[in-house]
Amino acid sequence: MLVFTVLAVLFLALAALRLFGVDGNRYTAALLALTPYWTASGMVLGIVALATRHWWIGAGTVAVAVALVAALLPRMVPATEQPPAAGRQLRIMSSNLYLGRADAKAIVDLAREHRVDVLNLLELTPREAGELERAGLFDLLPYRVFQPVSNGVGSGIASRYPLTELNLTGPSVLRQPSARVDLGGVAIEVVAVHVLPPTTSAGTWKSEIAGLPRPGEPVRILAGDFNATLDHATFRGLLDAGYTDAADRTGSGFAPTWPSRGFLPPVTIDHILVDARVTVNAYRVLEVPDSDHHAVYAELTLP
Repeated sequence: MLVFTVLAVLFLALAALRLFGVDGNRYTAALLALTPYWTASGMVLGIVALATRHWWIGAGTVAVAVALVAALLPRMVPATEQPPAAGRQLRIMSSNLYLGRADAKAIVDLAREHRVDVLNLLELTPREAGELERAGLFDLLPYRVFQPVSNGVGSGIASRYPLTELNLTGPSVLRQPSARVDLGGVAIEVVAVHVLPPTTSAGTWKSEIAGLPRPGEPVRILAGDFNATLDHATFRGLLDAGYTDAADRTGSGFAPTWPSRGFLPPVTIDHILVDARVTVNAYRVLEVPDSDHHAVYAELTLP
């Protein structure tokens, strides 16, 4: 009885944070990233409690687990309706380069294979920038706003179309370059997002996400490593502001992006957020050799 009670209380406490939209501190934010895992565990706990005639514990735990499942399942279902966008087509990809260790040729090959128009690169180092150039990135995407820095701090944007560097974000520990992309007669704004992890500082994580630009004119796209999942209220605040998660809209909201290797439970912390007026035609998670993140890719139709 005591074991069931302790486990049920822990589960219900976490469930309350998720259901009431409280990210809390560095520890609870980390646990919230694992919501799908402990939701499944809570369901099993409730069923076992019922099977062993711990009726109140079992019934309460199962009921709360069902409420969590109801909150999680929509991200597995593609949107039945999308905005009637009829503008330019755009293909965007974002990749975390794992402190500049990712295979530069593989990045360029993916950009070529998927005919990428805009490529966001996180943890871009000076050495990796040189390797990308030698691999032919700038033959494919000749325009760039690069801020390469060692130790995972740098980031960059490469584009098929002309770029004008902007400053759209608030203060951040890691570089988050932004740019206006001139598509010829129409422009969009893109931010290469790399937010400090909540496990380093939950307060900084929250303030950096709050400092990301809200939707506006022209159309804005935020793509990169948010170090947040759809189970974080801080991240959902961006969706409430008028963005759509490309993975969520296409029913791929559970497709994990990190870690791509190792023993930690994989979670979805890399995202492509688009103005809610944009149509998401396709979304994919792509393997990048020598990186600890998968790349994320979306095909879009602009309004």
